[in-house]
Amino acid sequence: MLTDPGTIISTILKHDSKVTSYKIALLRAINDGLLSFPDLGSRDVAIPLRLLAEFWVAYYWPFMDEADPIWQGQRSTRGSQTVQDVAFRPLLTQLRQTWQTDHQTLPSPADGFLLIHDLRIPRKRATHSAALLKLYQQTLRKICAAIEYPIQYAGPGGSHWTVFAKPALFQTLQFITDPLPGTQLKDKCLVIPQPLWQTFRSLSLWVEALCIHQWCLFTETTSPSHDRGQIYRLLTARPDNRRPLTWERNNIDILLLEGQHFHCPWTAKRILTPQAYELDHLMPVSVYPINELWNLVPADPHFNAHIKSNRLPSPTCLEKARPHLQLAYDRYQGSPPLYQALQEDVALRFPPLAKPENLAHAVVQWLAQVADSRNLARFDCS
Repeated sequence: MLTDPGTIISTILKHDSKVTSYKIALLRAINDGLLSFPDLGSRDVAIPLRLLAEFWVAYYWPFMDEADPIWQGQRSTRGSQTVQDVAFRPLLTQLRQTWQTDHQTLPSPADGFLLIHDLRIPRKRATHSAALLKLYQQTLRKICAAIEYPIQYAGPGGSHWTVFAKPALFQTLQFITDPLPGTQLKDKCLVIPQPLWQTFRSLSLWVEALCIHQWCLFTETTSPSHDRGQIYRLLTARPDNRRPLTWERNNIDILLLEGQHFHCPWTAKRILTPQAYELDHLMPVSVYPINELWNLVPADPHFNAHIKSNRLPSPTCLEKARPHLQLAYDRYQGSPPLYQALQEDVALRFPPLAKPENLAHAVVQWLAQVADSRNLARFDCS
């Protein structure tokens, strides 16, 4: 039986038998789940299946084009019925079509990432149609059921539950695991043993690369009309455009018109008027398209466009930015609508944080964590 966590990961990806791409998607989702939240405690980690399912929506989205489907497993015929390659294909295909109808924009393989991040935020979710929201929940439920198969069969020889324990409700795990922020008592969760969790953290960049490589190789066997390069581009697509931030900007403008001010976190330049700033994503959209309010702060437009761009701050720059982030969060708390949005958004990603200085500290630590784990390009402050 395999015991080394790194060997377990590589064996599942390279040597486990695979009827679908589910096992690859499972490990990639665990890896992305780890990077999406701050480091936790020393206990085993409980991940809600619904969170893993959200990542699957984004991963499988580009393969669900009804006019050009990219198969993710073998299809078969039972009587007069065609058994789909993946159980959730009909629902996810319909969800993709509904998104495109609602938005009337050119489709992008990264639209699934925009969707899942939008629907995590209450004020963003309220802007979407009832039909899309209903389909999304139906799709998540179908994917949650599908996720249990690779959890059960991960590991050599087709044995059951050799790598992961059977998922359980968090209410039965709450005293023996550390949950990801936002986990509810009724959530069915996958438990990741702490040694395996830390291995994902230390090997995150390698896990991501191996997942994508193996997924490309697998898809060549199930959908040979699509070449490896095309599959790679679809699997690595990230949003290159921003979702509208009109609501956030309008409320920040009101604070400025009332005489409040901000400091650009990168240049320390005072921001006094609505014309003097760009709303910056601390975590670049190209890394994670996060429109949660704690990730949006007023910044110097020139520095943001020409120097920061899609990079993350250096360690020294992050420390210099900390008091300016604290000031921004303090200003947000002085606006009733921004205060509510900030509380809702922080709860999605962080443990309870009562004060702006605590939030600024947590955000700085998380940005540094992601930059180190993914070896991302960094910039220095002026």
